[in-house]
Amino acid sequence: MVFKTIQNLPKPHRTGLLLGSLFLGALVMLPSEPVAASRHQESLVLDTGVRYPVDLSVPASPAISFGEEDTHWQVIRVRSGDTLAKIFKRAGFSARDTYNVTQAGELAKMLVTLVPGDILHLKADAGGAFDGLKYAVSSRETLIIQPEDDQGTMVANIDTKEVETRYSFAQGDIQSSFWKAAVNAGLSNNQIMNLAGLFGWDIDFAMEIRQGDSFNMVFEEHYIDGEFVGYGDIVAAEFTNQGETFTAIQHSDGNYYTPEGRSMRKSFLRAPINFKYVSSNFTKKRFHPVQKRWKSHNGTDYVAAMGTPVMAAGDGRVIKSTYNRFNGNYVFIQHGEKYVTKYLHFKKRAVKAGEVVKQGQVIGYLGSTGMATGAHLHYEFLVNGTHRNPRTVELPKAAPIAKTQRAAFMKIAANRLTQLENNRRVMLAMQ
Repeated sequence: MVFKTIQNLPKPHRTGLLLGSLFLGALVMLPSEPVAASRHQESLVLDTGVRYPVDLSVPASPAISFGEEDTHWQVIRVRSGDTLAKIFKRAGFSARDTYNVTQAGELAKMLVTLVPGDILHLKADAGGAFDGLKYAVSSRETLIIQPEDDQGTMVANIDTKEVETRYSFAQGDIQSSFWKAAVNAGLSNNQIMNLAGLFGWDIDFAMEIRQGDSFNMVFEEHYIDGEFVGYGDIVAAEFTNQGETFTAIQHSDGNYYTPEGRSMRKSFLRAPINFKYVSSNFTKKRFHPVQKRWKSHNGTDYVAAMGTPVMAAGDGRVIKSTYNRFNGNYVFIQHGEKYVTKYLHFKKRAVKAGEVVKQGQVIGYLGSTGMATGAHLHYEFLVNGTHRNPRTVELPKAAPIAKTQRAAFMKIAANRLTQLENNRRVMLAMQ
């Protein structure tokens, strides 16, 4: 049928088709080049009529070794209601393994305080038997418990990583509040409280902070294996308040001193409370909101949330802890022969008459008992029986650093003051 179709074509078409067929046939008869593999130098020539085996299997991937640390440790996250026994059972270990681990000494008692979210690493040997436990106690310390012998005796150790300490800097100018300026400077809540605590003997952060005040500080940052793990101490700081600058330098013993070597810790705190708002400053007279008459206001009112802890401003002995309809629940403390502090309107008192208290000890909880229109602490400071402004009264001088430590401290202080000055210059240049 194909031949008959070709015969019916016009002569020129039949001629063209014939010539094309002859050309293709000649190409087929020509010898071809031997085929070569792309990654080999030798040519591969196949003979006709011979059957060659062909390997169609997929080449195996190179063996990946995870090492003993990865192949035998399993990660267990502590769940709510978990005990060590439950965790071990879930991991495939026996009750005997659990018991042996708990008998690994005092360090093993750390496992009693496991809380949901904690991570345990448990290791099995090649036969599936318990072969070790790891528990990160902190970013620096890891509890390791391993078999000591074939009898099930375990040994516990703490592996401690080296902490690298670096120094960082912060500076702030106060426009509306100290807290806001500190947050804008990148300080954490703890750092803000610690900074205020350094100067709590010299500055009342409720009453005395003003627009234009400033702070400048050097603090530690801790790193493990190059990774930031937390903040360390403030090693140097200065606070300028209403034109007066206070400076604190940390000594190698962890205590803080002025650059001249006097302790930052003094006999009295300027404020006995971590406060939020202050209702009235120290004035000679004020209009009493309950009695509706002008009277002397010989103290300072600190407004804060109901139940806020109130601290003893200094070491002393409680001479009164009672209640009356004017003061509500109140506490008076005698400090030596010369000073008395008074704390009024407590919701609840935390000390009794005759008790000896330490500076910073909680003596009561802020309330609104007695003649008080709202929750606040009324605080008074008396010197030789006379009311004085607790924010500005002249206080006993702080003790100097020990003579044996003075030379070493002065070297530290010189270095820290240079760091503070350099930070000031950098911040000025950035502005």
